Amino acid sequence: MPSAIADLPPRRTPVLPAKLAPPGVEPAQVPRDAIARQLDAAAHARLLLVRAPAGFGKTTAMRQMHARCAQAGRATAWLTLDAADNDVPRFLHCLAAAAHALDGAGTTPTGTGVDAIEALAREDRPFTLFLDDFELLQSPAVLGLVRQLVEQLPAGAQLVVGSRSLPELGLGRLRARGQLVEIDAGQLRFSDAEAERFFRGRGIALSRESLAQLMRKTEGWIGALWLVALALERHGPESDFVHRFSGSDRAVAEYLAEDVLDHQPPEVRDFLLRTSILRTLDAPVCQALVPRVDCARMLRRLEAEHLFLTPLDTEGQGYRYHSLFADFLRGQLAREQPDALARLHLAASGWYEAAGRPVPAIDHAIEGGDHPHALQLLARHAESFLEDGRMRLLTRWFGSLPADRLATQPLLQVVAVWAECFTHGPWRALQRLEASGCIGSTDPVVQAHVNALQPLLEAMMDRAESACAMGRESLARLPSERAFADSALANAMAHIVSVMGEPHEAHRLLDAARRTQAGSIFNRMYTESLEGMLDLSEGRLRHAAARFRMAVSATPRAASYLPTHGNAWAGVLHAGVVYEQNDLDAADQLLNVYLPLARDVGLPDHVIASHCMRSRIAWLRGDVDAASLLLTELEYLGHDRQLQRVVCSARLEMARLLVLQGHGRAAQETLARADDSAVWARVQRLRLPAHEVDDLAIGRWRWALHFGDAAAAIDGLDAAAHAAEAAARRHRALKLRTLMALAQWRAGRPAPAADTLAAVLRTTAQEGFMRLLLDEGPLLAPLLRLLQGDRRRVDDAGPLFADHLAQLLAQIGEGAADADPDDAPSAGATSPLAGLPTEPLTRKELRVLQLLAEGYANSAMAEKLFVSDSTVRTHLRNINLKLGAHSRTQAVALARRLGLMR
Repeated sequence: MPSAIADLPPRRTPVLPAKLAPPGVEPAQVPRDAIARQLDAAAHARLLLVRAPAGFGKTTAMRQMHARCAQAGRATAWLTLDAADNDVPRFLHCLAAAAHALDGAGTTPTGTGVDAIEALAREDRPFTLFLDDFELLQSPAVLGLVRQLVEQLPAGAQLVVGSRSLPELGLGRLRARGQLVEIDAGQLRFSDAEAERFFRGRGIALSRESLAQLMRKTEGWIGALWLVALALERHGPESDFVHRFSGSDRAVAEYLAEDVLDHQPPEVRDFLLRTSILRTLDAPVCQALVPRVDCARMLRRLEAEHLFLTPLDTEGQGYRYHSLFADFLRGQLAREQPDALARLHLAASGWYEAAGRPVPAIDHAIEGGDHPHALQLLARHAESFLEDGRMRLLTRWFGSLPADRLATQPLLQVVAVWAECFTHGPWRALQRLEASGCIGSTDPVVQAHVNALQPLLEAMMDRAESACAMGRESLARLPSERAFADSALANAMAHIVSVMGEPHEAHRLLDAARRTQAGSIFNRMYTESLEGMLDLSEGRLRHAAARFRMAVSATPRAASYLPTHGNAWAGVLHAGVVYEQNDLDAADQLLNVYLPLARDVGLPDHVIASHCMRSRIAWLRGDVDAASLLLTELEYLGHDRQLQRVVCSARLEMARLLVLQGHGRAAQETLARADDSAVWARVQRLRLPAHEVDDLAIGRWRWALHFGDAAAAIDGLDAAAHAAEAAARRHRALKLRTLMALAQWRAGRPAPAADTLAAVLRTTAQEGFMRLLLDEGPLLAPLLRLLQGDRRRVDDAGPLFADHLAQLLAQIGEGAADADPDDAPSAGATSPLAGLPTEPLTRKELRVLQLLAEGYANSAMAEKLFVSDSTVRTHLRNINLKLGAHSRTQAVALARRLGLMR
């Protein structure tokens, strides 16, 4: 079932040039040489953060840094962000355009957003990427992408971020690594010399006493000084304005702006007030608001007088008001002309509507309080947005409309339920549906949507059994008045019956869904994702990967593949196959986007899968703390949403982590806490996606392989594998056969173990399964080496089998892939058979050994111990020398054998 499906991409539109170039240079600009030089001094830093409140000159300082880089011949790119960039596809498209501009190749990206991130990571020349107005990014998914970008920046590359607030970019870790340089409001404030130069550049000659007085009152706040300059240009420097002026907060900016506004000619004043409702200004839309003025000429006049406007590009085609002044203008308009607000917004809405831009048309109708017109526009376009999957956009609009107005529009109410479902979850959507009265509607269009929504919501709340009965009744009512609803119902039922164990019926329903899709982007994504889930269950990983790849691209109108559209359901599934293929960086990048979206909605299987994958990736990178934290968060989500299956799954995965750490007793206790008979009986009865290869039985068999009676597990694993194969659950059967091979090996039966694993590898080699095997840890290594040594078997199996076996050993073996070069023992090391080490381990070395056993990487150990990486490597060399070990794995095994650690 779908989970957090954010806005799927509309038609690809070019990125506005204004977003990809620094704002135009102001004539009276003061060089901020000391700040610009910090970029040169911060060559070691990945991130340079320019953070201060409004009016402190962040953009000007960044613009000068940009110019300094360009003059030095350094490749640069600029991206001015806006609130719409919280939409993942839009942000990635803009990022791709900015990355493309590094080569001076214009504004049309040649690839996707992820292509851009990967291309930036591979860039072999120094470059600097500037992101301005970063405080407007609030989406966890987009912030996750930026974190990924920072982590993957190559040597010599930098990201410069301008923000009013502290961005959530993992600054603590960057700061600890010395990879962060921060420029704050204190550094941005004008010095006396800079303030004097600023006023002189505007032709204002202030006395030393007046300048000192202003600096005391403004504390170097550039925004206030800018507004003071505007006032002094009219009052004259010899007036008593400086003496009368006091304070340095926002109220001062409003006072100064009002003083400036009152001295403008009436036509200028009227133009400023009327156009203040616009986020961006260009002549055609301004003309709709101020029809009796030549708006193109007015904009040129305001720009020439350096009054209020900030150019958005170097061509003079678009502008915005200074942020401080824009806030004041809108407030002044509301006070002076409250009746004009609705008319102005309606005029803007009408202009955008005529221009074929329904999104800003609806925005202005809502902002102007013209709810009838907004509802009229929504009634015309809502189903189209629904078919395109623009769920978050719809949710924002419906959340801004009065409930009593919406109550008169049954069709919009059911569209609002769809949007609520895929942004805030099925529970809230069901409440909305029940309160709307739509369930009893006689309107055939409304009834078509309700017919599809009811079983869908039931299934998304993890009630497959009742959803199946309800859905069969809904199917009997087809066809309906809406192809979208019929296709969505067929898709929903395909998933439900597959969970109930009827894959053939699921395939039939998916074919029916395709016949009724009528070009719906949303339903196409839905169908391909479900088909991919069936492929994966049946062991066809390559087919599944292709379908998930198609599902996340979602739209046949897209000319290129964009694997991180905001489609979280297909995205989590796609991340799963990328993880299975052992591309951990790509999987982590995808989860940066999709995990927060999936968590918002809370569909159990997707929440479980995304958190467990992210935890495993953290573990494999040696960040055990992050791995444990993700599982703790998963357990909390289960408690908070009263989903016991989620709670049990978090504990089951924690037990797996403890098994790999060698903590047998703790793993056994955690498995006992995960044992909820009602949960696992239902999991055994159904085919729930999150438990195809992970359930309590598998967790217990895994524990037995490491700490219990492996021989006793063989019969149970064999019977379970036969049952899975009989039900065509080949993915599950492969996992069970892998565990069975390990059980045979641990029970002292190498020949049967080799035969069992070889049969598994023949399939996994063809389909590309990797983590299915690798996630069982080093226990698999000796059996893989045994197979590799059987040359006749390997030769008979063919080159694909041999290559697959070599790849697995390269990842899991104790050879070059496992041992750090710094771990090699020095000459004279004691033999592993010599008993206790000749020289006792120090307390610090024992701590390093314990962290090593728990899976921490060198860098993670360094952070926990507050030492450098080189110190950690020294401790590891000493440990190997004292124990006579030749690798990390051997050192841990010897320490446990000698009783030096748990």
